[in-house]
Amino acid sequence: MTIGSMFGDVFKSLFKKPVTEKYPFAESVTPEHFRGKLEWDPEKCTGCQLCVKDCPSNAIEIITIDKVNKKFVMRYHMDRCTFCSQCVLNCRFNCINMSEDEWELASAKKEPFEVFYGREEDVTELMARAARPETGEGCAEEKAQ
Repeated sequence: MTIGSMFGDVFKSLFKKPVTEKYPFAESVTPEHFRGKLEWDPEKCTGCQLCVKDCPSNAIEIITIDKVNKKFVMRYHMDRCTFCSQCVLNCRFNCINMSEDEWELASAKKEPFEVFYGREEDVTELMARAARPETGEGCAEEKAQ
């Protein structure tokens, strides 16, 4: 690059407006087909777990509560997700989509990045199971001694 061409670029830049967007203060337009937060519809899901198998970052878990009654809960780890949309492409029942609206996912804590999808009563039942302490035979024998 010659000095003359540099001066030309500098001179042109002096009379142009800045291109910087005032992002948090001014709302920006989301591009079409933008891949944002994952959305899941538990009513359409059959529990085939193709989305889990095809996720390269292990961001999706399908937890089966009752397969006969089609009770499933999806645990989605946003912090692991690469937003590749592989799960959306491989879902045969179109129960997974990428949101075009929810894409501002920054947080100072890790807790908001683990999202549970499903019917409210199924998620509540799963959380209640997780909160209960395991009562196994090995624990009872240790307490007796």
